[in-house]
Amino acid sequence: MISEWFQRVGSSVPRGFSRYFILELLKKTPHTGKEIIDYAVEQSNGIWKPSPGLIYPLLGRLLDEGLIEETKDGKYQLTKKGKDTAEDVDKVNDIVKKQLEVLFRLGNVGRFVAIDLLEKISAMGSILSSNFANMTEEETKKYKQFLETELKKVQEKDVKKKGKEIKIE
Repeated sequence: MISEWFQRVGSSVPRGFSRYFILELLKKTPHTGKEIIDYAVEQSNGIWKPSPGLIYPLLGRLLDEGLIEETKDGKYQLTKKGKDTAEDVDKVNDIVKKQLEVLFRLGNVGRFVAIDLLEKISAMGSILSSNFANMTEEETKKYKQFLETELKKVQEKDVKKKGKEIKIE
């Protein structure tokens, strides 16, 4: 999935992607900073080569925010808070994907609008994700309530759908 993304966007990595990339990677298994860098290079077929000057300060911020922790063998792994944050990001991605499917059905115009919307939402998600640790409990509850409300709307529309399905390849 990630390597397909790199093929589409080329060498332009959007702000906040590195943070998302690290959280996504650490969901599976713990990794050292060097392993994270090597994996990024491998997945992007050499297009993206994050420097230690990018990765290690970012790992430090994730440690400070309590999203990751360092193991005895020098690897980084997600904390409970990090896993919850990664799950929230996944839920937002699922909501966005479902809404974008509708736009993609509209053909080229829908595809253009969907890609533009996806870039904007991705940037917004990165900003929210990076500020999540600094949000008050009340702000976190409001954010969660908003996401749950939006998810319900999407799920209700799935049930109410009637009509012809258009397949775009």
